[in-house]
Amino acid sequence: MEINSKNAQLWSRFGSRAVFGQAMLAAGEKNEKIMALSGDLGNSSGLARFQQTFPERYLNVGIAEQNMIGVAAGLAKEGFNVFATSFAPFITLRAGEQIRMNLGYMKLNVKAVSIGSGISMSFLGNSHYGIEDAAVMRSIPNMTVVCPADCSEIVKVVNAASEFEGPMYIRLTGAVGNPPVYTEDYDFIIGKSITLREGKDITIFAHGTMVFESLEAARILEDQNVSATVVNMHTLKPLDFDAIDKALSTSKAIVTVEEHSVIGGLGSAISEYTSQFPNNPVQLTIGLPDKFGKTADYRFLLEKYRLTGKKIAEDIIKFVYK
Repeated sequence: MEINSKNAQLWSRFGSRAVFGQAMLAAGEKNEKIMALSGDLGNSSGLARFQQTFPERYLNVGIAEQNMIGVAAGLAKEGFNVFATSFAPFITLRAGEQIRMNLGYMKLNVKAVSIGSGISMSFLGNSHYGIEDAAVMRSIPNMTVVCPADCSEIVKVVNAASEFEGPMYIRLTGAVGNPPVYTEDYDFIIGKSITLREGKDITIFAHGTMVFESLEAARILEDQNVSATVVNMHTLKPLDFDAIDKALSTSKAIVTVEEHSVIGGLGSAISEYTSQFPNNPVQLTIGLPDKFGKTADYRFLLEKYRLTGKKIAEDIIKFVYK
């Protein structure tokens, strides 16, 4: 799957789930050890074509996520690289114990993939929101946690995960129509962040949908004579400490932006690291509040929770400069 401007715009219209399914199909064609499991969400996960093409490598385990992780672990013991998919709260909370023991403790080669993380499930409400999933997954030893910025990066993540040995949590955010961040090919390495914009005043770390919004915020801040670096911290675990060290030495403030609770996500992860050093720049954590959310249109919710470029820029100015 070639990453270019035409495909990036097309994938944006398809949405993250459909592109995940296309990437899985391409990975399955290259590697006969790739298997896909679904908790009765094959179509919702974009896996219909994978199922049709590789029926012997696809299992619908039904609405039984704990069982799905157990089955995935058994298949991994037999040498398969298994991608198990469901909505974020179902796979990370309902099956949390199984992921902790069968993936984390046993270090098995299973990729737990959440569709609709954050608040993108909008009208399905709190039962389907994934606002604490990254916090849970990154607290499990041996887990790698990745959250792609856009559909192009979903392709990169699936390609990397198909060659990665070990347990991983892949967090898919956004809805159909989310704008692309990447419109040309680039190097993607798990655990190595990507600086998308260089600035001299502040550094913004973001992942998932908030990478685009952070770039928008940086453009708005530039009009107010604030120069912002924007870093796509696509891997929450392991963190890219080199990128954080650079921010500590060059920036007046560090800002984290995520479509996740302000507790336990990227902001917490960076604070856990920076707290060991004296005289740090101030840090602003922007994310979802520590409360259950409303049920509404996705874009409306992003506005409500101040997770748009304009609102992010306003909050940075208010916190850092006033």
